[in-house]
Amino acid sequence: MEATLTFLGTGTSMGVPTLGCACPVCTSSDQRDKRLRPSVLLRWQQNGQDRSISIDTGPDFRIQGLRAGISRIDAVLYTHAHADHILGLDDLRPLSYAIGREGAHIRLLATQETASVLERVYDYTLSPDATYKHRARVQLEPLPDQFELFGASFTRVPLLHGNLEVSGFRFGRTAYLTDVSEIPESSFALLEGLDCLILSALRHAPHPNHATVAQAVEWAKRIGARQTWFTHISHELGHEQTNQTLPSGMALAYDELSFPVVLQ
Repeated sequence: MEATLTFLGTGTSMGVPTLGCACPVCTSSDQRDKRLRPSVLLRWQQNGQDRSISIDTGPDFRIQGLRAGISRIDAVLYTHAHADHILGLDDLRPLSYAIGREGAHIRLLATQETASVLERVYDYTLSPDATYKHRARVQLEPLPDQFELFGASFTRVPLLHGNLEVSGFRFGRTAYLTDVSEIPESSFALLEGLDCLILSALRHAPHPNHATVAQAVEWAKRIGARQTWFTHISHELGHEQTNQTLPSGMALAYDELSFPVVLQ
């Protein structure tokens, strides 16, 4: 089953351009240096029915959805509960009303730790006692290690983001791993035989919670995907200049980049 993967955003938590910054990347005229907060969208058809899944809903989700022409979301997979990954949840409201007319809710899959944060931040939406009439029609569900959504199979890939465990996802021969500072040894076994690897690479200088470009390149070499796209990119990395230094089969992703992937 073939799907289309679209990068809704490839930037860091502050986005690029970054507020108050006049560095060469923030002032670049190259549109590939304009990076909204990180997220990807999967779209496919199941028995003639359009299906769409977002990985995360960051604070730019509304503009990303308008830009990508999103007219429905069936489910959201959450990597973790930091602001740049969850603060667009409320923008699901109009999409949830549309799917609600089909008698469904948008399914939100999250670990217990992430779900606890979502329930606090979005109490007016997710509380069983919520009375806000126009809240999003969503359903929070546990995130299993392996699961199926609308005919597509997914595997959760545990990762470390500093001291926080976050969730990566494998679907078919593609994996999406963002906000990574370390890949546990057991998770490498879940990443064998990939055609496409999407992996965060923040900058060249070390960071306690994110991989550098050099670390990400070494992991990508070990995983051995045919193509690796780097995401969660800071304003310290110019698109064209950085790509010129990367090994064959590796490149920085950019907002609105879209290509086909095989789900299973």
